[in-house]
Amino acid sequence: MPTKPYEMLIRESHLDTFGHVNNAAYLTLFEEARWDFITRNGYGLQRVQELQQGPVVLELSMKFKKEITLREKIKITLELLEANKKISRFRQEMIKEDDTVATELELTFGLFDLKTRRLIEPTPAWKKAIGLS
Repeated sequence: MPTKPYEMLIRESHLDTFGHVNNAAYLTLFEEARWDFITRNGYGLQRVQELQQGPVVLELSMKFKKEITLREKIKITLELLEANKKISRFRQEMIKEDDTVATELELTFGLFDLKTRRLIEPTPAWKKAIGLS
C-alpha cells in the first residue's frame, strides 16, 4: 500500500552542471524520504542506535524518465512491494507537480544487526516501521 508522499523543493545543491538533479542526489533524496517514513513509524536514527539494528540496502535499480530542475516541487512516494523473511523490497517514485513520474527506484533491503554484522528476521518494531502492521 502506498504511503503519504514526502514533499520537497529542489535546491541548488541538488543540481549538476547541466542544471538538473545530479544522479547521486537522487539516491540521497530517496533515502531522505525513506528515513522520514520509518521515523514517522517509530524507527528513526535514535532507535537504530539504541537497538543496534537498522535498515541496509542490498540492491537497487533506478530509472530516469524526466528531468527535474531547480525550484521544482516534487513528491516522493514509497510502497512496500514484498517482505519475505529477511529480505524486503520498496518501490519509490519522484513525481513532478504535473503528476508525471520523473524517476523510479526499486530497492531490496533488510534489517541489519550491528552487533553480529548480519541480516536478521524483522522484529515487530521493524515490521511496523516499514508498514507491515
